[in-house]
Amino acid sequence: MDDAHQAHGTQREKGRDEVDQVDKAAGDPIEEFWEAHYQARDQVWSGRPNGVLVDVAARLPAGTALDLGCGEGGDAVWLAGLGWRVTAVDVSPTALGRAAAHAEAAGVVDRIEFQRHDLARTFPSGVFDLVSAQYLQAPMEFSRDRILRSAAAAVAPGGLLLVVDHGAFPPWARNRHPDVRFPSAEEVLAGLDLRMTEWHTERLGSADRTGTGPDGQSGVITDNIIALRRTASGGHRSGARP
Repeated sequence: MDDAHQAHGTQREKGRDEVDQVDKAAGDPIEEFWEAHYQARDQVWSGRPNGVLVDVAARLPAGTALDLGCGEGGDAVWLAGLGWRVTAVDVSPTALGRAAAHAEAAGVVDRIEFQRHDLARTFPSGVFDLVSAQYLQAPMEFSRDRILRSAAAAVAPGGLLLVVDHGAFPPWARNRHPDVRFPSAEEVLAGLDLRMTEWHTERLGSADRTGTGPDGQSGVITDNIIALRRTASGGHRSGARP
């Protein structure tokens, strides 16, 4: 995933039989959208890690990370190269295959566990020192608030939740729907309904940067950024209100 990354719905691979059952279920518009998106091109993203992730995670000690919507693996491979143990999930089998090939080429495949998930249905188990949701947005309705609450619940005590969203359409976006509204970082945080006594806010707001689109175009991108540190006293799988 890179600056052009727009969204990913994502599902945990509990076992081959369970995944096969999910595959046979009624068509999932999120999965169908992202499979079509990846199959339309041999490579969608640049392979570079997302800039906000680099800015934030480069200063962190390596630990365990959950990469939600890993796409072709740019973030997961970069983290693994720094010594992180990464669980990388996506809804698209095509994206996951490319991500695994990227990890193999980079020599870090042994540090990444790739899991296939539609996060509206299932979520990876465990807790992590870093949970990263980079541009987890899609041009259709999906259970985003609930997914991000699950992401927050997966942060270990002392760990970091990092959510980065588009604050506006990227300059190269082809279909700019005039009725689409991008919620602010503050609005997204409110939707998580967290017990803020268990979290320390490290970053909250918007920031502009220069990015590169899928065809090499450059332009100014607005990111909405939430970086929350779970306090050491916060318990596992807690912090979000029931």
